[in-house]
Amino acid sequence: MKQSVAVLLLILLIQCGITAAVFWPRQVPVNASKEQALAPFADSAIDEVRIGDEFDNEVVLVRSGKQWLLPELEHVPADPAKVDALLQSIIHQTGSWPIARSPAAHQRFQVAEYYYQKRLTLWSQGKKLGAIYLGTSPGFRKVHARNENQDAIYSITLDAVQSSALSADWLDAGLLQVRTPLRIDADLYNLYFENGVWLSGTGGTPDDQELEALITALKTLQVDGVADEELQRELSAVEADLVLKIQGLAGEVSLELLTLNDNYFIHSSEYPLFFKLSAYDFDRLMGIDFRLISGEASTQ
Repeated sequence: MKQSVAVLLLILLIQCGITAAVFWPRQVPVNASKEQALAPFADSAIDEVRIGDEFDNEVVLVRSGKQWLLPELEHVPADPAKVDALLQSIIHQTGSWPIARSPAAHQRFQVAEYYYQKRLTLWSQGKKLGAIYLGTSPGFRKVHARNENQDAIYSITLDAVQSSALSADWLDAGLLQVRTPLRIDADLYNLYFENGVWLSGTGGTPDDQELEALITALKTLQVDGVADEELQRELSAVEADLVLKIQGLAGEVSLELLTLNDNYFIHSSEYPLFFKLSAYDFDRLMGIDFRLISGEASTQ
């Protein structure tokens, strides 16, 4: 009887030991948890991003309030969606297991300190948070990445164009859009919004289709880039083909449309630079019929 009890107690102790081994909370090593984060920074803390490439190009993006600005382009706005997409891909990357760690792999995947395709440096209030090296692509919308302070290499979701080192690629294409115009003055027509309706300065009623075309063109205006330094000087001496003075909820702005060497450009009183404009957007604004928009002629 005593022997049976002893055997049962031994079995119970073994079962308790197995249970403890299986269910006892395991502490994850500090270094391992840190290594799983490619960029262990809060995106809200980042207020400056510098992107350099293998050709010594570099773009600087600086946060100002809710905007991202391009200091090298006279602090014009950068596309906030593009910056957010980049930070989301870097900081909130999925798939936390590294694919390689060795120094040889750093070179093979082009994420070494001395050999990389892109280098992203993240800053907060003038203090460097860290840098991420971007290298070769293992597949569609994928890129190899490594934190400069880690050996681990990860494959993350990121399109090559999302990490461009050229300032022009980060420009907010809609920076000249006039979302809520209230008054529009051109050389040949004047319009103003009063008591819920648009009126012409000549006393006529603007043609609905022509008015809609003008308002839509202003609300959806897209720039195609920035004129280079030499063109900036040339354009400053060119007479505008059309000048629009627009009063809106955000204030007053003047837009000048210009042509030079069969190319189209636009200048806003809000910014010191001349921007490239597509033929489509240029024609939408230049093609407004002043007689129809002024209510002096009928489409009938």
